[in-house]
Amino acid sequence: MDIIFIEDLRIETRIGIHPWEKAVPQTLALDIRMGVASTAPAGASDDIRDAVDYAAVRARLRAELPARHFNLLEALAEFAAALILESFSVQWVRLSVAKSGALLDAKRAGVIIERAAQANAAPVTAMD
Repeated sequence: MDIIFIEDLRIETRIGIHPWEKAVPQTLALDIRMGVASTAPAGASDDIRDAVDYAAVRARLRAELPARHFNLLEALAEFAAALILESFSVQWVRLSVAKSGALLDAKRAGVIIERAAQANAAPVTAMD
C-alpha cells in the first residue's frame, strides 16, 4: 500500500454552530492521506493518468467545501472523505480538519477520521 498526501491545505468555508460562524467564512487546515494499491504504475509510466492527481483532489475540495455550510467539523470531514473516496481511485483516506480560534487557549481544534472505500457506496450528495 502506498500513500499520496496533501498537507496543510487551506480552505475557507462556513463552519460552526454560532450565528456569526454561519455568516463568515473561516479558514480550515486539512491534512489528507490517501491509500492506493501501488504508485508503481505511475512511477513506471511517468503519466498523471496512472496516478491520483493531488491537484484534482485539491480542486474538487476547493469547489465543494466553500459552497456549503457545516455545523460541525465532523460533518465536513465525513463529506470530504466520502467525496475523495467516491471521486478518486483510492482505497482509504485519513483526513485531519483543524480550525484555528475555536478555543481561546489552543492553537487549533479539530478532528481526524479514517474511512475505507466500500463497494456499491452511494454517491456523494450535496448537503446544505
